[in-house]
Amino acid sequence: MSADLEGTESLILEQLTWPEVELAITRGMTSVVIPVGAVEQHGPHLPLFVDAERGTALGLRVARHLGDALLAPTIRVGWSEHHMGFAGTISLRKETLEAVLRDYCESLARHGFQDIYLVPSHGGNFHPIEEMLSRLRSAVAEVSDSCRVAAYTDLLGFVSVWRWVVEEEVGLGRNVGGHADIAESSEMLFLHPGLVRMGRVEKGRAGELDSKLVARAFEKGLRSITPNGVLGDPRGMDANLGERLLDATALLVAERFREEREDEGEV
Repeated sequence: MSADLEGTESLILEQLTWPEVELAITRGMTSVVIPVGAVEQHGPHLPLFVDAERGTALGLRVARHLGDALLAPTIRVGWSEHHMGFAGTISLRKETLEAVLRDYCESLARHGFQDIYLVPSHGGNFHPIEEMLSRLRSAVAEVSDSCRVAAYTDLLGFVSVWRWVVEEEVGLGRNVGGHADIAESSEMLFLHPGLVRMGRVEKGRAGELDSKLVARAFEKGLRSITPNGVLGDPRGMDANLGERLLDATALLVAERFREEREDEGEV
């Protein structure tokens, strides 16, 4: 088990027994967080499972902030077609990802969960989840009319928080590019320091991530933009910065979900 998860078993759904889950729901743990990650290239210095591992760490923090939530098993493979130009990447079709999410959500709704929160930890999952959200809500409504499905889908907003935190902490906000950069590299240095290839760290495509660049990456593939698979610059990475980034982005996501609850009239 990662050190980041020690002592948190009561929030991790798959570590509980069925009577413990049933009791947790009865006692008000009626929300569940589903991280949606990826297994894809992250430059020459990071392992393929970056987004899957980040997803679990991020989702756990979001669950803690919400206060009434358990953490569902991370969906480790996502939609990564634009990374298929790099060896090792595994990609689900968008319709496959939607089918998996539908089955996840329907299963959890049948057990009595009232709020299901989707948290993408891979940039390529944000827009597909936004597109399928209304269909997922309709599917869940057929199972339980009291269960709601929400998702955080603001990719550029997420990256902007990365940039702000990195600038505030170490003055290197310019190194945030959105993929295998100082932010993701710092998070992996915090979560799995032994798997960061420090001798292979190199700068990638410079400049901020914007909607035009995202669209080009999805249309032509990431390798058409960055030959080494990096957007930004990983240099200056730091484990303490990685922990701070996970904490800050989890707070961002949890606050967005709380705002949605308030908009729906929930206390």
